[in-house]
Amino acid sequence: MFGVVDRYLAATWLRLFLLCQGGFLSIYLVLDFIEKFGRFSKAGGSFADILQFFLYKLPEMIGQTMPFSVLMATLLALGMLSRSSELTALRSCGLSIPRIVAPLLVLGLFCSLLLLVNAEFVVPKSYQQMEHVEKVVIRKQGINTFFRLNNIWFRSNNLILQAALFEPATRTLKGVTVWDLSADMQPLRRLDAEKAVYGEQGWELVTVRERRFSGRGGVTSTARLPVPLTLKVDDLRILDNNADNFSFRKLREYAVSLEQGGYAAGRYRTMMHAKLALPFGAFVMVVLGIPFALKTGRASGVAMGIGAGVAIGFAYFIINAAIQSYGRSEVLPPFVAAWGANVVFVLAGIWLAMTVKQQ
Repeated sequence: MFGVVDRYLAATWLRLFLLCQGGFLSIYLVLDFIEKFGRFSKAGGSFADILQFFLYKLPEMIGQTMPFSVLMATLLALGMLSRSSELTALRSCGLSIPRIVAPLLVLGLFCSLLLLVNAEFVVPKSYQQMEHVEKVVIRKQGINTFFRLNNIWFRSNNLILQAALFEPATRTLKGVTVWDLSADMQPLRRLDAEKAVYGEQGWELVTVRERRFSGRGGVTSTARLPVPLTLKVDDLRILDNNADNFSFRKLREYAVSLEQGGYAAGRYRTMMHAKLALPFGAFVMVVLGIPFALKTGRASGVAMGIGAGVAIGFAYFIINAAIQSYGRSEVLPPFVAAWGANVVFVLAGIWLAMTVKQQ
């Protein structure tokens, strides 16, 4: 009996979830298309290029809309079952509320895992393709738009790098100066190079002039000289505009690189933990939506379910953004800032569930 009930509840929820997800995606696509079509057309983009842009943007849209769809499906499914007295019938058969809603919790957790995979493996690649289509194909901009191109400074342990220019196509830094410092920040040597090339073994200086300040000092020249810099090509990307679409691994690497250079990385540490916390917002929506739907019971119509879903969803994302802002400004620890909203709303869902049991 339990298997039949689980399949019935899961099928009811899935039908509503797919309907809500399709509706949200359609609204998102139409509004975004109306906003961007005119600008892309004026920039010289063809209709096929514009369609390609939105195709690459779909994974990002799914990540943003799925928690709303999960919440809406939960509210509507339980509301419909309550109005048709099916919940009452199930309880009269000896099934408890936790046992009845268990399939919904499993489905919510499954959606969160899908969002996690989407955010870690799909969105970063699709976002890069989307940016390429927009900036290179449609707007006819060069690839250099994506990178920090000049006046580059980077600290790597006891080394400080200064470069005048970065060429992304050849992964080359031009006009390079590297200072090698002692533990008490005294200069040991200075390396001036025509360029630095990034290869499989890391950075290698080309046409190097080395000036030593310790011992007898002196100046020597060499054709090529490897330097143990922790700087990576991806570190030269302009992160502030698109870091939210980077993977957890990429954000962690960048945060570690900043910390090794002696810089604060609270902003990127918060983003890094948020890459894991945000996908579980779908599961949080189920935890919060179940008791809310059960409390309203038969009085909840479709309009009320939609209104409640929108209100709860916006409240979650507003509170989550507010708490994360404290983490990015290093007022709160990054882990706390990233997971704070999830904890608050799960506790709210548990409290609502306790009040339902008392009715």
